[in-house]
Amino acid sequence: MTLMAERPVISGSDFEELLDLLDELHVPDGYKAEIIRGRIVVSPWSKGYYADVMDLVCDQLRPHLPEEHRITWGPLLYSFPGLESACGPDIHAAHRRARRTTSHRLDGQALSFVAELTSPSTRNDDLTDKVDVYGKAGIPIYLLLDMQEGQATVYWSPSPQGYQGHLTKPFGEKLYFPEPFDCPLDTEGFQAPEEDEEEPGEQEGA
Repeated sequence: MTLMAERPVISGSDFEELLDLLDELHVPDGYKAEIIRGRIVVSPWSKGYYADVMDLVCDQLRPHLPEEHRITWGPLLYSFPGLESACGPDIHAAHRRARRTTSHRLDGQALSFVAELTSPSTRNDDLTDKVDVYGKAGIPIYLLLDMQEGQATVYWSPSPQGYQGHLTKPFGEKLYFPEPFDCPLDTEGFQAPEEDEEEPGEQEGA
């Protein structure tokens, strides 16, 4: 199956059926597919400078990871059956045993940290459904980088009702992460770069 719309949604099946459908789904290059609250959502990948921001987050948090945990960014799918969700966080830290599998469905219970960088098409899910899913799933820390508003929010103290604490700072300031990281995150450099002033074809030698 091929889905080409920018934000297509498939719903109406139980969670296991949706996982099987996800296995068969042909996602166009530049897109990723997730299951959020019982529906498959296909979203475009991020802008180029998001990769630099994700590297900055990983570089700062790596020395503070819980033992045997690894942090990276990229397309890995973590499953939360009780919440009918399977998410591919932009950045994720998990115990290395979760990745010692031939399946592409990883155990969401192994996660110690997730982060999402919003885009116009994903922002609503990142601000609402994913806050709820990650909090109720028991992930200790969720970092939401609102790339449209230029601010970072850290959520902590997960519970069956969701996260019990959160703090927001504008990009450029430091944001403190409680246990299990117990460290600051410097958000300097998270801002969008200046747009190139030259139009295509106007560069020297063009």
